[in-house]
This record gives sequence, C-alpha cells and structure tokens, in this order.
Amino acid sequence: MPQLNPAPWLFILVFSWLVFLIVIPPKILSHTTPNEPAHQSAEKPKTETWTWPWH
Repeated sequence: MPQLNPAPWLFILVFSWLVFLIVIPPKILSHTTPNEPAHQSAEKPKTETWTWPWH
C-alpha cells in the first residue's frame, strides 16, 4: 500500500493551525455585545403579596 508524502500535508496542518491560533481569535474577540451586562444592586427588591380575586 503506497504511503503519502508527508511534506505537503505537514505544511497544510501547520498553516491551518497558525490560522486558527493567530488570525481567527482577534477577529472573534473584536466583536462586542450590544448590551453590556449591568451590575445588580445589593439590596433585594421589596415584593408584595398577590391579591387573588377569587378568594
């Protein structure tokens, strides 16, 4: 069974990993979310009991 020449495949493997590790992360990290998360206040909101109309 013939063996493949590893020279072009090794270059393709190394080049694809360089693209994945160097080119793609800055492009993904440059996107920002439209609404940044807001901090919640430490105090709990005051809740009221429900008034059920059928009781």
